[in-house]
Amino acid sequence: MSPLLALSRLIDGMNRRIGQWVIWLILASTVISAVNAVIRKAFNFSSNAFLEVQWYLFAGSFLLAAGYTLLNNEHVRIDVVISRFSKRTQTWIDVFGFAVFLLPLCVVVLYYSLPFFLQAWRSNEMSSNAGGLILWPVYMLMPLGFALLLLQGVSELIKRLAFLQGLIEDPTKKSEAPSAEQELAEAIRRLAETEKNENKKA
Repeated sequence: MSPLLALSRLIDGMNRRIGQWVIWLILASTVISAVNAVIRKAFNFSSNAFLEVQWYLFAGSFLLAAGYTLLNNEHVRIDVVISRFSKRTQTWIDVFGFAVFLLPLCVVVLYYSLPFFLQAWRSNEMSSNAGGLILWPVYMLMPLGFALLLLQGVSELIKRLAFLQGLIEDPTKKSEAPSAEQELAEAIRRLAETEKNENKKA
């Protein structure tokens, strides 16, 4: 089980780093949306590229962070019934859900989305909207996002089985670490303070 737990830690670390970077896509999408609105109102100018890049960034933040969300046990769940069971029963339900639903679903989505992306990449498919963007990068997000989710599902399955064997503590226990939103807010605050200090020196 030790090699599997090492693999699980590797997957967790990868998705944690990706999730911490992907959250910036939401900020970028918001900024682009605001700038686009200002330019449209002030200069009566707009482009479909501005709209589509917002969709791309939002799709990236949603799909690429799916594994990170699972790592933090933040996916939508119905806990009204499951919370009545013991922790071991809850863990067995998780094992069943990962093995029977999540992992097969990810494999099926990868099976169908990868050829879809490759076809768009080979043909250099463009948006049908005037001034639109190339499409294969956003098509790539689906197999990439579900591959990350699949890997995280494997990691979670390993951790649940290790917990049932008494090898690790409860993997669903919430840590006291700050949330991704808190980390983003703190990073923005530090950046603003740095710029303020540099302006004072100038």
